[in-house]
Amino acid sequence: MRKPSHRSRAVLAAVAATVLGVAGCDAVGGNSAGPTGTKAHSAKPAPTWDVSPRSIAAVGDSITRGFDACTVLSDCPEVSWATGSSAKVDSLAVRLLGRAQAASRSWNYAVTGARMADLPGQLAQAVTRRPQLVTVMAGANDACRASTSAMTSVESFRADFEDALGILRKSLPRTQVYVASVPNLKRLWSQGRTNPLGKQVWKLGICPSMLGDADALDSAATLRRDTVQKRVEAYNKVLQEVCAKDRRCRFDGGAVYEYRFGTDQLSHWDWFHPSVNGQARLAEIAYRAVTAKKA
Repeated sequence: MRKPSHRSRAVLAAVAATVLGVAGCDAVGGNSAGPTGTKAHSAKPAPTWDVSPRSIAAVGDSITRGFDACTVLSDCPEVSWATGSSAKVDSLAVRLLGRAQAASRSWNYAVTGARMADLPGQLAQAVTRRPQLVTVMAGANDACRASTSAMTSVESFRADFEDALGILRKSLPRTQVYVASVPNLKRLWSQGRTNPLGKQVWKLGICPSMLGDADALDSAATLRRDTVQKRVEAYNKVLQEVCAKDRRCRFDGGAVYEYRFGTDQLSHWDWFHPSVNGQARLAEIAYRAVTAKKA
């Protein structure tokens, strides 16, 4: 056999060194960069919005507490559109998590009478649960004041909402947020005023800025109601704008505000808050928004 030349021995040594080097990197899971000129196989990025969150926390006001849906002047959280257990409502939590998981993986931090200024405190409580989805429904009480001059300013409403989301993002940057629009208070007036009992209950002080003097149709009453309505529309614009700046926030697009509810969807205790039927409709709206492939 012919003795290998000096050049052949050099080539063989280089090949061997290369093979051993590669084997050595593979053996220890090395962190060297891959060979140049090859296409890297990166994992497909996870979608920004998960349509199947596995835990839910709700914040907001009396609507989310199911106030006056079961008995007069009482919260009824079991029929809450967001976290309730009632089969008549089929809440967002039940639809997303299933009835068994909803009982242990959903939490309701809403407070009857709350305004947007109360939302930061509610979210500070909610973040301790580390929910994957937070639902927000607030703003009606900011417009429902003793007079139009007492309504929350649009500037304060915006600042409070931004503060609330800031608290959430500081602790839970990846948690998703569903924001419901403020209901159409003028439609509440137009629907409820047809019921004599409802008008008597309103005299106890329910949303006087809109519902006070329910039968009055003079220019002053009309101006008052229009002023409240414009403020609600401004609030909804704030909710939409602030939410749009957050990649993991979805506004309902005005679906709650635009819903053409009738007296069946109103509590027959006060003709203002949602009935059990109304809570079910809110759950439907929320579920469609949360599970939509695109906002």
